[in-house]
Amino acid sequence: MSKLAQDAAAFKSVLQRQNYTSWHSQPPPLGGSSGGSGGGGGGGGSDAAGTTSDSSPKKKRPKANVVYSQPADTGTGTNVNTQLVYAVNHLKSTHNPMRLQDIAIVTNTPLDTDAVLLDKFKSHEKVQYDPKTDLYSYKHEFNFRTKPALLTEIQRSTRKGGGLSVRVLKESWKDAPQAIEELEKEGEVLVTRTAKDGQLRMVFYNEVKPTEEAGGMPVEDEFRDLWHSLKVPNDVDLLRELTSEGLQATSSEAVVPKAPSTKKKNKRAPRQRQVRITNTHLKGEIDLSRDFVAPGRS
Repeated sequence: MSKLAQDAAAFKSVLQRQNYTSWHSQPPPLGGSSGGSGGGGGGGGSDAAGTTSDSSPKKKRPKANVVYSQPADTGTGTNVNTQLVYAVNHLKSTHNPMRLQDIAIVTNTPLDTDAVLLDKFKSHEKVQYDPKTDLYSYKHEFNFRTKPALLTEIQRSTRKGGGLSVRVLKESWKDAPQAIEELEKEGEVLVTRTAKDGQLRMVFYNEVKPTEEAGGMPVEDEFRDLWHSLKVPNDVDLLRELTSEGLQATSSEAVVPKAPSTKKKNKRAPRQRQVRITNTHLKGEIDLSRDFVAPGRS
């Protein structure tokens, strides 16, 4: 009995070491292979781990925020005209003279090595070159840097019959909007603003100063309140009020119809068409101007 008991115990131990489960239905734990100490168990664990690593899902790369409806920013590009625009716009925004090498470095353009680009840059109508200092500057529409000089330009433009755009003045002098607001408080200029955000739009010279000597005394508050209290009636009441005062609205004026023009047309006499006679070789024998009548029917 002892021998049979030993064989049974050995057989049970072999059954315990053998793993009949498939790795598809029961994968091994992440910590490593199964707890079996036998060679078969270790080999099965290593195969299962290798297969699991291969079947694990791959990590997806995060998608970049790319807007395909917009063209990609390629910098200054390779076209000469595009590089010229970059160089001129940068010179416009600096408000100070610059060296050619500095413009080429900042704008990343071959301005100092490309002869065609350099020639177009020098011949640009808004680029001004000083051969004494070897500096380039932008030629603005106005050349002033102080508030009195700005007021002189506004006064000159108003006398010609128009104002000046604040945007154009700001391109010539970046502190122009602040100076215009100060001149407005002093009563030297009149300003129009945008209805949406109240930004400065146009500026005019104020020829009538708010002083008693200049004849420009400010309007009293009582008169302002009385003016704003008046309300314009609607169309029906407005026509009734005009009729009661013996007046007539412009839109109700009857348009006098124009009489139709009766020009006599000279009637031309009917034009007699000349008969062209052919077969002249029969002239004298047959009267070709008369209709043909068959013989025996006359």
